[in-house]
Amino acid sequence: MRVVQPAGSRGSLRAIQRLANDARNPLDAHVSAARGRATQLAWLSPRADDDFAEYRDGAFLTLIGRPDLDAARKTFWPARGPQWDALARDEDGALYLVEAKAHVDEMLSPATAAGGASRAMIEAALARTAEALGAKPRAPWSQCFYQLANRLAWTLFLRGNGVDAKLLLVNVVGDAGMAGPSSPEAWNAAYRVAFHVMGLPKRHALSAHLIEAFPTMAEIEA
Repeated sequence: MRVVQPAGSRGSLRAIQRLANDARNPLDAHVSAARGRATQLAWLSPRADDDFAEYRDGAFLTLIGRPDLDAARKTFWPARGPQWDALARDEDGALYLVEAKAHVDEMLSPATAAGGASRAMIEAALARTAEALGAKPRAPWSQCFYQLANRLAWTLFLRGNGVDAKLLLVNVVGDAGMAGPSSPEAWNAAYRVAFHVMGLPKRHALSAHLIEAFPTMAEIEA
């Protein structure tokens, strides 16, 4: 599914659209610092010349060049799976699944609204992910921090199917209009709480592929 978005006027929507369409590539330095190696991102979405569209399900797999995974997707997750804030590749071809946040409340995603067979499929996928990561959840992933949990599940699914996928958490610093955190440390404190509730160990199978970046609103708007 290709989901056209309006031009963002505030918050994380505006931030990620500007980052993905800025010829200066201001996010590259943050990703390079987090990875400890020079990294250049080429953005697949949300692009201004593509109506700032965001992607999910089969359209997402087509965009990343893996439509062959659609059958596997349908046995892994029900329709209307994660709608990615942004997608990018680096110079080595690695895929970056991007989630952008401008304030901490955005981390408090609602529980899954799925029911019946769809809910059972989601809970099974989350349980397999938790087991693979050595997590001991203190609350069900389908109920608490569900968005972060399903992004981890999809990253693991893609990696298990031959895609060099990385989950890039873009945490905007200093978005006063959204009362967002004013420092990376404030974001890190919020993630410590989330990871504690999710029962994630400090090191797990996705640790090397989970990247946190902290661009400032000042450089995004420059």
